[in-house]
Amino acid sequence: MNSEKPVIVSNASLLINLARIGHLDLLQAVYNELVIPEAVWEEVVVAGAGQLGAEQVRQADWIRVRPVTNRHLVNALRQDLDAGEAEAITLAAELGADLLLMDERLGRETARHLGLRCMGLIGVLVEAKHRGMIRAIKPYLDMLRDIAGFRIRDDLYQRVLEDEAEL
Repeated sequence: MNSEKPVIVSNASLLINLARIGHLDLLQAVYNELVIPEAVWEEVVVAGAGQLGAEQVRQADWIRVRPVTNRHLVNALRQDLDAGEAEAITLAAELGADLLLMDERLGRETARHLGLRCMGLIGVLVEAKHRGMIRAIKPYLDMLRDIAGFRIRDDLYQRVLEDEAEL
């Protein structure tokens, strides 16, 4: 990571899912500030107007919106990814981001191929627990499954709880 404050770029899914369970602030607690591309803002705040999370993201002064400049890369990535994913990956590459927050498997594989470090929502929860910001991951995973409709395979759910000594 660079010596200044780390640059963290996020895709829409983490913002939406944490907002749905009332814990969007966890991202601010862990990372202080996030950068999102315009397509993610469009997806969450504009197209998502009236949905849970849209207003929270709109009002979050710790989330900065930045345009991407490499439209060629965005267009190439759009062959397989949605606009938010393509722009988040491109923006992370352009900014030399320390971390890209993204849950979608294909997006993460693509980002890693471009040399970007990625983490999903479960990784954010583990990080929050290790930093002492939350006491346990299980309540968050259960809320994400039950309230937000977040999909997590049973074997992964079990493994995370085992790894974190919560079983």
